[in-house]
Order: sequence, then structure tokens, then C-alpha cells
Amino acid sequence: MTGKLVTTSRFPDPDRAFRLMIEARRGLSTEEAAALDARLVLLLANHIGDDAVLAEAIAAAKSALSTG
Repeated sequence: MTGKLVTTSRFPDPDRAFRLMIEARRGLSTEEAAALDARLVLLLANHIGDDAVLAEAIAAAKSALSTG
């Protein structure tokens, strides 16, 4: 399967999605939050299930790091 990375919001309420991610970290240590993030990334990558889309997402995320 080869798709294309969708970068526009697909959430009916993007703010709610953001709050869910923030709330998931509430009360966690820095290490626990990093572990949560890693598990979440792996779960969502598996859900995507497309190496090409995953590679595109990785490239986009890394690019954002260098542009700030």
C-alpha cells in the first residue's frame, strides 16, 4: 500500500485532540512522558501501516525541527 501523508487536520475538533494529548502527559515525569510518546508513535505508525507514508511523516517531522 502506498498512500500520501495528509497534513491537513482530519479532526472535527482539533483543539480537543490536542487537549487529549496534553492531558495524557499530566502528572507524568519527563521520562514517563517520553515513554508514553514512544508508545503512542509506535501504535500510530502501526495504524498507518504504510512505510511510504511513515517515511514521509518522519521527514516532515525532522524538517520542522530544523526550521523551528
